[in-house]
Amino acid sequence: MSGPQPLPPQRPIPTLTEVVHLPLSTGPQGAAPLPPRADAGHAGQRPAFNEEEMVRRILCDVQRQVDLMVENQLREAFVPIISRLSDALIRETAGQLAAVLREMVARAVAAEVSRHREP
Repeated sequence: MSGPQPLPPQRPIPTLTEVVHLPLSTGPQGAAPLPPRADAGHAGQRPAFNEEEMVRRILCDVQRQVDLMVENQLREAFVPIISRLSDALIRETAGQLAAVLREMVARAVAAEVSRHREP
């Protein structure tokens, strides 16, 4: 499984500021209109309006913004939870370490006392 992909820098949502009117051309024998060819444009002409591509780009931009917003909200929600868990983990680990140290010291003291008792 692959993890989430890194997000590109956040960009504002694009807005359509100009209406593009497409010329209607027909194919052979009066068939349905054909979309203009990308390589048929002249210098200075704008590329043909592609609604599907625009929708895809806008959805992609909105998805990035939603992902960033959700990530920020999750981070804000998890900070206190992770803080409490780490504090509890530190307390538990410190308690276990203290118990192990007490046992080690008790064994060392018992060993030292037994050495001094034997003539």
